[in-house]
Amino acid sequence: MTARLRESATPLASAHDLALVDLDGVAYKGHLPIPHAAASLAAARDGGLRLVFVTNNASREPEDVAGQLTALDIPTGADEVMTAAQACAALLRTRLEPGARVLVVGGAGLVTAVESAGLVVVGSADDRPDAVAQGYAPDLGWSDLAEAAYAVAGGAWHVASNLDRSLPTARGFAPGNGALVGAVTAATGVRPDSAGKPSPTMYRLAVERAGAQRPLVVGDRLDTDLAGARSGGIPGLHVLTGVSSARDAVLAEPGLRPDFVGADLRALLEPHPVPVPADDGWWECGGRAARVADGRLELDRHGPRGIDVVRAACAAAWDAVDAGRAVDPQSVPDLGA
Repeated sequence: MTARLRESATPLASAHDLALVDLDGVAYKGHLPIPHAAASLAAARDGGLRLVFVTNNASREPEDVAGQLTALDIPTGADEVMTAAQACAALLRTRLEPGARVLVVGGAGLVTAVESAGLVVVGSADDRPDAVAQGYAPDLGWSDLAEAAYAVAGGAWHVASNLDRSLPTARGFAPGNGALVGAVTAATGVRPDSAGKPSPTMYRLAVERAGAQRPLVVGDRLDTDLAGARSGGIPGLHVLTGVSSARDAVLAEPGLRPDFVGADLRALLEPHPVPVPADDGWWECGGRAARVADGRLELDRHGPRGIDVVRAACAAAWDAVDAGRAVDPQSVPDLGA
């Protein structure tokens, strides 16, 4: 499997009709704005690009997410938010008929989504639920996880809103829903199905709801946002304002590689040149160059680093790996653009 950076001769905002935008690390960081995010999204909207904010968070209602974005100068309606809770409910309905019983282990957003799908929320494994829907909520405890384990061990279908092992907070990374799901899996030996990224379920639902023809995923995490984009066949833009770094992109395996890379959301408003091969194994982009020689990544030493050297480094490293040549991770520096 090969995956290369794509070229866009026109700004991405005009080349696509819908942007599926991740939240934390892209539109905001915790409760703080990310520089250039609000202005860039406003400019993209003014140019005709529709936005849907897609989040693996299943604990919050779409209205709450929209309110937070609006307070950060990104005016958003609840219909422009797609949560993992909504995707989880949609996945449940692929096997369950209306009226089926579901034990919800999670927050209010997941309860609302499951009920809105015509399913009946129950509170105990003793209610013999047909399925367990599990999502993150900060007040979940041992008794909640135990109830889920009892139900799953009794034959209930286990569906997780997402399998994110970590959750970014203002103080650092805390255990995410994947860590909590792992406790139930350890107790039962049953691996759950998952509705959240990197499954492309949410992306497909959002695209169908919007009737879009040329969607674009915008995310900061290669293992969720961009992996989901690639598995769903949707172009993905990796912005360097969140979890995954430029160095991570250079070292990414094919299934996690982005189609485009940008420093921040201003990348929506810019064309994206594609690196091209040159002499002696160099790959050039925007006057910057990189190559892999004897298993080590080399960068030209002229000019500031910037995003073009990241693109060149991605092209050089990916080409080497796809040709069966190893790249020493120690040779890849921090390429903060």
